[in-house]
Amino acid sequence: MDATLISILMPAMAAGLLVLASHVVMGRQVLARGIIFIDLALAQIAALGAVLAHTHHDLAHLPGMTWLLPALFALAGAGLIAVLERHYKSELEALIGCLYVLSAVAAMLVLAQDPHGGELLKQLLSGQILWTDWNSLVLPALVTLLVLGLLLWRPTLLRGRAFYPLFALVITMSVPLVGVYLVFSSLILPALAVNRLSGKRALVWGYVTGVVGYAAGLWLSAGRDLPSGATIVCTLAVVAVVVRIISRNPTAQ
Repeated sequence: MDATLISILMPAMAAGLLVLASHVVMGRQVLARGIIFIDLALAQIAALGAVLAHTHHDLAHLPGMTWLLPALFALAGAGLIAVLERHYKSELEALIGCLYVLSAVAAMLVLAQDPHGGELLKQLLSGQILWTDWNSLVLPALVTLLVLGLLLWRPTLLRGRAFYPLFALVITMSVPLVGVYLVFSSLILPALAVNRLSGKRALVWGYVTGVVGYAAGLWLSAGRDLPSGATIVCTLAVVAVVVRIISRNPTAQ
């Protein structure tokens, strides 16, 4: 592996580790709450904010708008889901699915007249993790450290209503880095892999699942010229299945 390839893979892997740092913890809470598609919905809502920031030139020239508008959209979506949970708990998963579909088609409609709309939509869904540079990691790193610091200080925040705005913030930071599909995979696949485990062992194996999945996916995509996001999703799935099988062994628990 030559130096040029390593220089590309290192910030990409750092982006993956940054995403996993919060998503492994959040993913377990998503499973515990039974709201599996909240990550897809909020990621797509944040992506809709990014699309609007891209297509409205007055907004695109404002400093920080490429992060601020997606964050505002995601926070609004999180607030709406929190209200829906209070009043329509039995139908919450279906309503979250509706939010995902509506935000997805809204993005398509906004981009319908944009000659580069298809490419932007592809980037938001699949991500371009191999094109990550170190500068683009600064703000996501700060937000991730803030969220993890809050959770270490008060772990009960995950089980209360504060979960929704915190979740929206980490999703907003993750979508531009890795795309909607990898956001969902980073949250759910490690969580499913260790769903039979508990405590610190579950977190350790969850992070192992994510790190190995990202590393293998980046190596394959770079070496065989495959789409990075799709490749990492596949390797994450394979590693998650292996860890899930291993966790059946009583000695792993």
